[in-house]
Amino acid sequence: MTHIPYGRQDIRQDDIDAVVAVLRSDWLTQGPTVPRFERALSDYCGARHAVAVNSGTSALHIACLALGLGPGDWLWTSPNTFLASAYAGFYCGANVDLVDVDLATGNMSVDALTEKLERADKIGRLPKIVMPVHFAGLSCDMELIGALAGRYGFRVVEDAAHAVGGRYLDKPVGNCRYSDVTVFSFHPVKVVTTAEGGAVLTNDVELAERMMRLRSHGTTRDPKRMIGQPDGPWSYEALEVGWNYRMTDLQAALGYSQMQRLDGYVRRRAELAERYDWLLANTGVALPGRNAKAASAWHLYAIGWNESKSGLSRRHAFDHLRAAEIGVQVHYIPLHTQPVFRAKGFASGQFPNAETHYRRAITLPLYASLTDAEQDRVASALKMKASVMQ
Repeated sequence: MTHIPYGRQDIRQDDIDAVVAVLRSDWLTQGPTVPRFERALSDYCGARHAVAVNSGTSALHIACLALGLGPGDWLWTSPNTFLASAYAGFYCGANVDLVDVDLATGNMSVDALTEKLERADKIGRLPKIVMPVHFAGLSCDMELIGALAGRYGFRVVEDAAHAVGGRYLDKPVGNCRYSDVTVFSFHPVKVVTTAEGGAVLTNDVELAERMMRLRSHGTTRDPKRMIGQPDGPWSYEALEVGWNYRMTDLQAALGYSQMQRLDGYVRRRAELAERYDWLLANTGVALPGRNAKAASAWHLYAIGWNESKSGLSRRHAFDHLRAAEIGVQVHYIPLHTQPVFRAKGFASGQFPNAETHYRRAITLPLYASLTDAEQDRVASALKMKASVMQ
């Protein structure tokens, strides 16, 4: 029986040809292909600047650094995310706190954020950065979060690792209308891939230029930015400590090629999501939540298993699907329950919606090349276990 993974890349001959062309060129890295990919991203999203890096984690890190996050500051993010969202704060030496999620969507709850900000304001401990996470490709309510940023003075980093190709208020995620920066990931299970890779988008030229320095050891070759007079055209200056977070031209070539199919990928994922909704209707499982303001990029299709109705545990359903060669996954183990966070004072029970979301979550296979027949097989296997809930 053929294995069906929960996510996979779609590599076509155009992608291979694009990478081979770079291999045959004079530039494998630090050449013209990375800027071309960056322009494609910024043009697609409607942002003024894009800075490509070697991973989504690197993108989150330099975004926080560029916004001045440091020791004594607070970063708030979602407990329903991968470790990298919070680690970006730890890398900067900052404190990290979490905001519970909306149970229907898995996204940061604006009500919970508002209440937490009101309490923090009274004790003088407001965050420097709030990082909403667009879970599964569905944008958080950025208009309301942006309004809170204006009221309380924090900066906003959209963790849109899942959401390239998604839309909010009929505009592409990544336009940064309600945020300072937006971060994308291009891991192979994402909507488009550069193998490993990420990018930061912003409308602020100073932030963009600083992030470009930070991704390349904190250096500049721009005489206008140098403190001293250059010795010659070979000169560069290290203005601050930075990292080697550069994306290669090979990765950028793959990403640029994939961007040409982004809208098609998102359309197919949306079709598959609607089809899952139809196939799983009346089974008793909780279907992914929607937001009238947003169109998801559908990176993930995460259902909620109803253990109380079925009498069967989520683990039982998960194991059954895996035994049927269906590579289901779970997104995410809440951050505050991980040992590294417990060591910093977090405890179970602090963010009950995130914990409820985790206890029932099962991520079903969803990717652009998933066939209807494969999806039927996934749904049939799931319904075998869910039938007792009907």
